[in-house]
Amino acid sequence: MNNLPIGVFDSGVGGLTVAKEIMNELPNENIIYFGDTARVPYGDKSRETVTSYSRQIVEFLMGKEVKCIVVACNTASAYALETVRHEVDIPMIGVVKPGARTAASATRNGRIGVIGTEATVRSHLYNDYLKKLSPNVSVFGKACPLLCPLVEEGWIDDPVTEEILRRYLKELIEKDIDTLVLGCTHYPILKNAVAKVTGENIRLVNPALETARELKKLLEEKDLLSSGTAPVKHCFYVSDGADKFRDFANSILPCEIIETKDVNIKKF
Repeated sequence: MNNLPIGVFDSGVGGLTVAKEIMNELPNENIIYFGDTARVPYGDKSRETVTSYSRQIVEFLMGKEVKCIVVACNTASAYALETVRHEVDIPMIGVVKPGARTAASATRNGRIGVIGTEATVRSHLYNDYLKKLSPNVSVFGKACPLLCPLVEEGWIDDPVTEEILRRYLKELIEKDIDTLVLGCTHYPILKNAVAKVTGENIRLVNPALETARELKKLLEEKDLLSSGTAPVKHCFYVSDGADKFRDFANSILPCEIIETKDVNIKKF
């Protein structure tokens, strides 16, 4: 079982930031990635809808015989993870708790900002978990619905993106936060642009990196690390727009993606 692949899924391209960190932290592991590009974004959808989508994707990944699943989507982690994880017999982790733990240990003044989709912010999952870790912290959430489409369009270093970030982040900066959680897997792609707006006094927390580190610990504890004896092979699937996805993936990932396949996810 050790040499079976790791399943990773997201609503679109954002989860590639998690896949990238997994590749860096666990270079001997194979990844099967699914991006639900036909139904992106998840952030404006209901809990029931996101849970239904997540079940379909998990069924698809289980059919590929993965040894664990990473929910590389903050919205799905907030809405679906706790339900779906009990329906499978392999380990499953999300991106919220690893990022929250890092933020709790990083803050100096106890004032933490969280940016994410409307669903992630509305769920209060980061707020609730941070309060469990450190009851005295103050958590300020800010929904930033325009950022995902900008990332999906590749407008990473565009002046329009910077201006929108300034508008979104102004409120959090005025709250005197010293730590900011990039609470959507799309957002690490905008990390440089965010840092330009927030300045050097606010630490940015990348849950994608923290999730990859937690995954490594999990595989070690479960004795599921790959033996590293076989060549590494990553497979990528999407629900729409395979060519566009592949081009975007090749601009982010440390390896070249030769092929991305379309899947009719609704049949699962």
